[in-house]
Amino acid sequence: MLSLDGKVAVVTGSGRGIGRATVLTLAALGARVLINDVDEEPARETEALVRERGGQASVVLGSVAQADLAPALVEAALARFGQLDIVVNNAGITADALLHRMTDEQFNHVLDVVLRGTFYLMRAAAVYFREAFRRDQQRGERVHRKIVNVSSIAGIYGTVGNANYAAAKAGVIGLTKAAARELAPFLVNVNAVAPGFIETRLTSARGKGAPPGLGLPPDVRERILRQMPFGRPGYPEDVASAIVFLASPQADFITGQVLQIDGGLEFINPVSGT
Repeated sequence: MLSLDGKVAVVTGSGRGIGRATVLTLAALGARVLINDVDEEPARETEALVRERGGQASVVLGSVAQADLAPALVEAALARFGQLDIVVNNAGITADALLHRMTDEQFNHVLDVVLRGTFYLMRAAAVYFREAFRRDQQRGERVHRKIVNVSSIAGIYGTVGNANYAAAKAGVIGLTKAAARELAPFLVNVNAVAPGFIETRLTSARGKGAPPGLGLPPDVRERILRQMPFGRPGYPEDVASAIVFLASPQADFITGQVLQIDGGLEFINPVSGT
């Protein structure tokens, strides 16, 4: 059975969806978790859920697109929990448009959150992980630490109307593979998950519960659902389970991998005519 007793994790974008499910799964297995989101209310709700279930969690608000948040997250984990063992880069955003209509602002905003945000926290965590490894060596200990990045099948196959998102998620895969090689000597495992169609606010029906600017056209959503091999979409818990496995001691000999979590649906154009 997986156990994360004594571990400390940071999860970005964890007020909702995959991030929240990841926090709850980590906490259920004994980890103490630092929750990060740009929106305070859902972040506090996630924290309350952890505490209701007997776990330990704390919140740091802010956008991962701001470079100074990353070292602040690492410092907060150390100040509040005394260590850092697991980093999950989950924060993401979309700004859909066909290539010829996509503005600089749309392109840059998605890259700032998805790609640069992932890089910033990986960089900050790497500084601490390298130092922690050297302290472990002095004590004669071997301790693996974990980075799990959330990419997407869009970053593998591309998607119509999401060139910015696909480029950013492909960049996350590149970061994952480069960092896996660079940090392996310090016993840091770096892997990624690539979810497919997962029930979140980004895939809910536009105009039917999705926040303004998010969600899919209802006809596109229904077309995708009809093609799901298992007859259902994925759920945040499906992705969280894979993330937590990669963050666990059971995955100490796995690094540089991209695990697709798509229920067999490797590719569908999720947006068209945007």
